[in-house]
Amino acid sequence: MGVYLLLVVGATTAVTDAAASCAAWPACGDGFALPTDTAGWVALGHRAVAVVVGLLVLATGVAAWRARPSTRVRAALTLSFLLYPVESVLGAYVATAGTAPVAVVAGVPVTLSALHLVGGLVVFGGLLAALAWELEARTGDPDEDRSATPAPEPAAEPIDDGPRPDVPAWTADPLRRARLTAAAYFRLMKPRLMWLLCLVASAAMALAGGPGLRVPVVAATLVGGALSIGASGTFNHVLERDVDRRMQRTSDRPLAVDLVSVRNAVAFGLLLTVISVGLFAWVNLLAAVLGLVAIVFYSVVYTLVLKPNTVQNTVIGGAAGALPALIGWAAVTGEVGLGGIALAALIFLWTPAHFYNLALAYKDDYERGGFPMMPVVRGETTTRRHIVWYFGATLAVGAAMVGLGRLDWLYAFAGVVVGAVFLWTIVRLHYERDEAAAFRAFHASNAYLGVVLLAVVVDALAI
Repeated sequence: MGVYLLLVVGATTAVTDAAASCAAWPACGDGFALPTDTAGWVALGHRAVAVVVGLLVLATGVAAWRARPSTRVRAALTLSFLLYPVESVLGAYVATAGTAPVAVVAGVPVTLSALHLVGGLVVFGGLLAALAWELEARTGDPDEDRSATPAPEPAAEPIDDGPRPDVPAWTADPLRRARLTAAAYFRLMKPRLMWLLCLVASAAMALAGGPGLRVPVVAATLVGGALSIGASGTFNHVLERDVDRRMQRTSDRPLAVDLVSVRNAVAFGLLLTVISVGLFAWVNLLAAVLGLVAIVFYSVVYTLVLKPNTVQNTVIGGAAGALPALIGWAAVTGEVGLGGIALAALIFLWTPAHFYNLALAYKDDYERGGFPMMPVVRGETTTRRHIVWYFGATLAVGAAMVGLGRLDWLYAFAGVVVGAVFLWTIVRLHYERDEAAAFRAFHASNAYLGVVLLAVVVDALAI
C-alpha cells in the first residue's frame, strides 16, 4: 500500500503540475532549498515518502529471501526490488526534465510520466502477486483444487425456514395487508443495490461535467436508474422464485412465500421498465438504450444464462454493475467517453473482489441452490486468491483514473486509506477463513467503493 500511495500521489502531482514548483533534485531551488509553496511541499513530500517506501521494499525483499519462499514469490519480489530504483531514477528525471512526449505508439504520445506510472504499476503488481502466492502457501488447502468439479445439482426440497409470514386477507385487516404488500413490492426492487449503483451513475456524471450536467438531467438519470434497478430486481425475483425457496438467505422473498403473485410481479417489473426507459429517453436516446440493455442483461443474460451455468457468472455479470457508469456519462455528454469506460472498468473489476466474499459466506446455500459459484466449483482457496487479484486490478484502474485530470487529492488519499482497510480484511479472511471474516471483507469492499465514488463526485465538482 506504500507503493500504491506513491502511485496515486505521483499521478496526482503530475496532473496538478505540483512538480513544477520543485523542479530540482533532491530538494527544490538549487537542489537543496526548501519549497516556497504548498505544491512544492507536496512534490518534496512525495520524494520523501518514496525513500521510506523504498526502504520498506528492501526490508521486505531481504526478509522474504531469508524465509526461503516459493520460487514464484521470490521472482515477483525480485522484479519489484530491481525495478524500484529504476523507477526512482525515472521519477527524478521527470521532476527535473518535464513530461514532454518521448515516443508515439499507435498515434498516442507516450510521456515520461506515463512510463513512470506503468513502471509503478509493475512494482505494485509484483508485490501484490508475492502477497497472493504467499497467503495461498500459508493458508490454502493444497488438496482443495476442485477445478473439475461439475456444477452442483439444486436441492429438491424447499428450505424449512420456520413459519411463513402471516398474511391476513384484505377484508380481515386491510391496513396490515397494505403495509405487507407495499413492503413486498419495495423488496422486489432490491433497494440495497440502488444507493451504490446510483452513486456510480452520479460519479460518472460528475466526472463528465460540462454544460450537460444540469439538475433536471441528473434527477431524471438517477430516478430512471433507481427504477431500472428495481425492474431488474423484480424480474430476478420472478425468474428465481423456485430456487429462492431452496436457499436459506432467499427463502423469505415475496414470491418465494407467495406474498406477491407472479402475474403482478411481472406487471410491476414492466411498469418500472417503461417509466425508467422513458426517463432515460427524455435525457437522450443513448442513455435509454443503455438503460434497457442493463435491465435485459441483468434479468435475462445474468439471471438465466450466466448465474446457473458458469463459474465466471460473477465476473461477466459485473458488466451489469458497470453499465450505470456508462449511462451516467452518456446522460451528460450524449456519448460513451473514456472517463465513463474507466469508471465502468473500475466497477467491473471491483465486483468479483466484492461478491466473492459473499459467495464464501453463503457457499453452502449457493450449493443447495445449484449455482456454480467460485467457492462451490473451484474451492475456497482459489476464491480467496482471486479476491486478491481483482482487488489489485481494481486499485490499478483507480490509480490510472487520476490521469483523467478531474480528480484531485481527496480522491487520491481516500482510495489509499479505504484500499488499505479493504486489503487488511482480505488478509484476515485468508487466515480466519470463516463466515465473519467473509462478511467483514464484503462490507469493507462496499465501504471502499462508496468512499471512492463519493470522492470522485466531490473532487470532480470542486474542480
